[in-house]
Amino acid sequence: MNSPTCMIPVIKTPRDYQAYRISPSDTNRLAIVFDSTTANMSLTYCVEIFDVGGKTPPNRHQLAVEMFFVLKGEGLATCDGKTVPIAAGDSILVPATGTHVIENTGSDRLYALCIMVPNEDFAELIRSGTPAELDAKDMAVLRRSDVLVAR
Repeated sequence: MNSPTCMIPVIKTPRDYQAYRISPSDTNRLAIVFDSTTANMSLTYCVEIFDVGGKTPPNRHQLAVEMFFVLKGEGLATCDGKTVPIAAGDSILVPATGTHVIENTGSDRLYALCIMVPNEDFAELIRSGTPAELDAKDMAVLRRSDVLVAR
């Protein structure tokens, strides 16, 4: 009989995240939280941060499903020519081969959790980009201290 195995959980804080711009002119940054090297499975989990007016270039994945959960901000999500408005709390599921774009249409940054399964070399693409900083505004959103109210 096989005994169950337990993996010690990997815990990271926003201070541990490394952000990148895939191309120097990109208007979005991706901060890797977990990927194949830390999760021991084929996935990429990151926080995508869009500058005001920022958007992804149109892109698609051959095998991977990509999921987004909007943490803060507002924008538009387009997949295969269909566009819907998005805001904090909304979830987006992009099927494999769906050509998609996420765009920030708000007056502040747009933050979204992004999970891609399988990885399909997404983490490697992110890491091949230019390292970028997470500033105090980013850290406030990632720590959720931007929503705390003094009592």
